[in-house]
Amino acid sequence: MNFFQHNRNALICLMESYQFDDTIITVNKTGASSFSKVSYPIRYGRFSEIKTPKYIYQFNLNGQIKYIQGKNQNWPDPNEWLKRTVSNDWIYYSSGGYQGIYSFIGEYYVPYFNYPCNTIFRHNPFGSTHIESAIRSLDDLLLSLSYLPSRKVPPAIRQFITLATPYSLSALDRNLNTLHSIIGNPVTVLPPDTRHVDYEVIPIIIADGCIYNCGFCSVKQRKKFTLRSKKNILEQMNRLKAFYKEDMYNYNSIFLGQHDALNAGLELIKFSALHAYELLDIKNSNIKEPRLFLFGSVDSLIQTDETSFKALNKMPFYTYINVGLESADQNTLDFLKKPVSAEKVQRAFSKMIDINRKFEHIEITANFILNKDLPDDHYDSVLNLTHNSLDRFYSKGNIYLSPMNPEADKKEIQKKFMHLKNQSRLPTHVYLIQRL
Repeated sequence: MNFFQHNRNALICLMESYQFDDTIITVNKTGASSFSKVSYPIRYGRFSEIKTPKYIYQFNLNGQIKYIQGKNQNWPDPNEWLKRTVSNDWIYYSSGGYQGIYSFIGEYYVPYFNYPCNTIFRHNPFGSTHIESAIRSLDDLLLSLSYLPSRKVPPAIRQFITLATPYSLSALDRNLNTLHSIIGNPVTVLPPDTRHVDYEVIPIIIADGCIYNCGFCSVKQRKKFTLRSKKNILEQMNRLKAFYKEDMYNYNSIFLGQHDALNAGLELIKFSALHAYELLDIKNSNIKEPRLFLFGSVDSLIQTDETSFKALNKMPFYTYINVGLESADQNTLDFLKKPVSAEKVQRAFSKMIDINRKFEHIEITANFILNKDLPDDHYDSVLNLTHNSLDRFYSKGNIYLSPMNPEADKKEIQKKFMHLKNQSRLPTHVYLIQRL
């Protein structure tokens, strides 16, 4: 029996619960099978759960902690929670503290990160002792599980305990290095469209570096654009399969990285996406509607012909391509040290609109810089594209406004964002940079 056959057998086990003292362990819980926008806590795929008087702990199929949610009066809000990413970052999902959250980010919860980010919101939950205590409580929980007498515990519960107890906080730290060694580097920024799957993507790097290396950019590698070999890409997939193990079936999405996978060309994109679909068994995921995410650039979008888009449209994914346009004002582009012309940016935007209208399974989105110190001509150029050049509102083709220096004046940046959003004829949201 191979890995995936064994895994599928494991996933069809019935849900089972066991209680000791004031703690309840439940294994094989089933969450939602498709991602959706909801204003209440929701979980996806399959997972196991432990409830104590103070916390709800939820674990992935490898027995690693995924979510922690507080239950007592010290917890900020009963509808908020902590999430640990596969790269071992902690994210706090906040439901309150700011009106109009959905208008800003297109989600009902604001993710706050335990690392520097470009957020325009003031709240910092990681300064709270209650949040840090919740994370540290994991080790005490795992220790208590190790003391349970195995003869009294049902087999399915015992199997989960055996999986979970080795994954202390320090062990999870070591696990992070394994992921980054597989793909070669940390993912410094995910496409903003990955918010549609709560940033739950399997990263496969098909090219390193960037064709521009813009002066303003603080998240991309300062490397010459270089393709990965097909051999390297397949090696990544095989090692990722071993890394994600049983939890592979809780993923339905692939990120082809890093910063301009569209420039890698149709052949390498198709090779990578289709092999990932088969080798990682995406078609049998617990979560439906497979997604493919990648970045593009102004030049790679202009140079990709319609035949290539037709081929991408036929793949077994809904494909998002995010392109950094930044500005359509030449003075602003020069200030940002982005080596493209305003005329090219305008051409790329027009092509984005055209592709989104023609292809059902492809969505191209665009980023523009948001900064209170940029000239008015920059904002006029953005509105010329997102309002004046369009005859009506289009629901497809999100515009993301990326705060360049959010610490300078958050209120002013929020004001500028709402001015642009209210006039845009495309969905418009703030780009919150998340890493992996």
